[in-house]
This record gives sequence, C-alpha cells and structure tokens, in this order.
Amino acid sequence: MSIKQEIERLRGELPEGVKLLAVSKFHPVEALQEAYDAGQRAFGESRPQELKAKQAVLPDDIEWHMIGHLQTNKIKYIAPYVHLIESLDSERLAEAIDKEAAKCGRTIDCLLEVHITAEESKSGWDYAELLAFVREGGFERLPNIRIRGVMGMATFTDDEATVRADFERLKACKAELAQYFGDEFDTLSMGMSDDYPIAIEYGSTEVRIGSTIFGAREY
Repeated sequence: MSIKQEIERLRGELPEGVKLLAVSKFHPVEALQEAYDAGQRAFGESRPQELKAKQAVLPDDIEWHMIGHLQTNKIKYIAPYVHLIESLDSERLAEAIDKEAAKCGRTIDCLLEVHITAEESKSGWDYAELLAFVREGGFERLPNIRIRGVMGMATFTDDEATVRADFERLKACKAELAQYFGDEFDTLSMGMSDDYPIAIEYGSTEVRIGSTIFGAREY
C-alpha cells in the first residue's frame, strides 16, 4: 500500500479521540510530503537537527512532535516551533526546556516519558522519582512548560501479557498524576506499529506509527 493508503486505512481504523502521530524519523522529506498531501499533520521526529531541517522546507501548519531522547544542548534547535516534546524524562531536562521556552517567549507543551519496562535500554523517568518531583511542586516552578500527559513504550516482545501489563502500568501512572495537573493533562501517548491495537484498549489517546506508514527506516 502507498503512504496515502496506509494513512487512510489507519484513520478509518482508529477510534474517535485517538490521534495518529506519523513517526517520520529517518525518512526523507518526500515521504513526509506524501503523508501531508494525504491529510496528515502531526509528525514525530527523534533528532533535533533532522527535525529542524525538515521544518525549514515543509509546510508551516505541520505539528512537530519530539519523541526521541533530547539532550539539553539541542533544545534550542526546536524550541521556537515544536508543538509537543513527548520525551521529557528528567528534572534537568525540564529546567532546560523551561529556560529555552522563556527565551522564545513561549510555553512549550510536554509529555512526561515514564520508564515502564524492565528494559534498561529504554529511556524515561523512574516513576517514583517523577512522582516525588511532582508532589513537591517541581513543575510549578517552571512556568514556560505545560505538562499535557504521559508517554511510554512497552517491552519489545511477542509476549502479549507483558505488553498489556506495561500499558496498564502507564495508564495507572497517568491516572495518579492527573490530580496534580489541570484539565489539559489529557494525553496518554502509547502504542506503536506492532502494538497500537492493544494500547487503544488501555485508553491511549495517541498512537505513534512509523514503519506501517513509511516502510522500513532509511538510516
């Protein structure tokens, strides 16, 4: 199927209220343009320099989501226009994003990336540390970022029970954190090409789909 056909199929399949984020990292501008022409507006990138280069040549109404691990010295590349940073995974990064957002005169929307698996290779906030930071009012001291919800990745495995447990855990994290934030804390970003139907069962409001739309990545 073409990129257009895959996007149309996914749109028809996703329940109302579930957003499709096209994970476009490592794919060429031409592929993103094809997705854009099919009506897709939200794209996820993992490297700030690549995001910046694509943003410069693609239409202005694209929503750019930063979904990869973000180094503090790279925030400046995306701070002026990024729609959502989904990979906020530490107090240090939160402070750095707040600082760069202030320089741009913006409030930047962010998701709290929570580490929910036993895999050490996956990034994300240790949930106990995150909860402690939230409870002590850590984000209230950072007026230039707005926390919109949580993001996480399930274990890379064929064991469906493990994947379900991971999504259940992330859902519970969001429910517990919600009391500390306002009505805008409404996003539960989980589910990728291999497991998004299960994520939707657990209340995902945004699925991050890459290879299903664009095919294998071109590194």
